Amino acid sequence: MNASQVKQTLGAAENACRATGARLTEKRKNVLAVLLRSSKPLSAYDIVDQYLQDYGEPIPAMSVYRMLDFLAKENLAHKLNSENKYLACAHINCDHHHGTPQFLICGGCNKVSEIGISPEVISALRDAVSGAGFQLKSSQLELDCLCDECARQATQCSES
Repeated sequence: MNASQVKQTLGAAENACRATGARLTEKRKNVLAVLLRSSKPLSAYDIVDQYLQDYGEPIPAMSVYRMLDFLAKENLAHKLNSENKYLACAHINCDHHHGTPQFLICGGCNKVSEIGISPEVISALRDAVSGAGFQLKSSQLELDCLCDECARQATQCSES
């Protein structure tokens, strides 16, 4: 994301927080900005390092974890459970309700795309889980994939 897009997205995040009565502090906003500028998901320790580079001040990892919890609660960031990493929500600038996120994670380059899942799919998944004698705790899905670029490279390598 370029600087203008980051600024616009942070403004939308502030408005979303204001609408829910939450407070997007300067440090929370800076952590979100680090996520927005990143091209890949980041661990809390990656954020600590980048925060120091970007803002010239250290921030404790425990503080970053608390800020990430806040951002996730406000639907401004998501945690990838499979990798224990975080990324900014792709829908912060949207003015419509966000569906359940599904993350497509490239096993080649670690690129992640967030897409919505239709309510019918979530309902069918919940029914299947219930039918197996379980209760669904989270309907967030993380799918191991190859992005088109990595798939092309893999095809080219196998043809050589």
